[in-house]
Amino acid sequence: MNSGELLSPVPLLKSHKLNRFDCGNEQLNKYLLRFAWTNHQSGTARTYVSCRDNRVVGFYSLAFGSIEHRASTDRIGKGLPQHPIPIILLARLAVDVSEQGSGLGKGLLKDALLRTLQAAEIGGLRAMVVHAKDEHAKTFYRKFGFEASPIDKLHLMLLLKDIRQSLGGN
Repeated sequence: MNSGELLSPVPLLKSHKLNRFDCGNEQLNKYLLRFAWTNHQSGTARTYVSCRDNRVVGFYSLAFGSIEHRASTDRIGKGLPQHPIPIILLARLAVDVSEQGSGLGKGLLKDALLRTLQAAEIGGLRAMVVHAKDEHAKTFYRKFGFEASPIDKLHLMLLLKDIRQSLGGN
């Protein structure tokens, strides 16, 4: 049984307790412990965490980037010149094993999508892209409408228009 209130995602702080986080994937655990704070501070990625009693139980990281036109789905590349396409990368998303199956992953993704819409208001963005770690992760993202890149089936993307629609926007 989990104790303490589960808080909505907030930007990572030095005071957040990271050392007990375990999502079952060593690469994601290592990222949170060793690289998330440095990347957050340097501005190369922003990490948002959900905590219970200040202990991180879920997180995701966002970074801006671009993809080559040939790597985009037909819908994302449609009507665009053959230049790199501006995207936001969902660089990481993970949930502690103690919270898996609770809907926290879905909540973290929704928060990331909302922040993506906010970012699109101040700069050009065409889509969110995620590099799924495995088939299980791919299945999770496909449930939310992400489509596979024609050059890598684990590289998934969601058109900004679809994000707006899924969140009840215009």
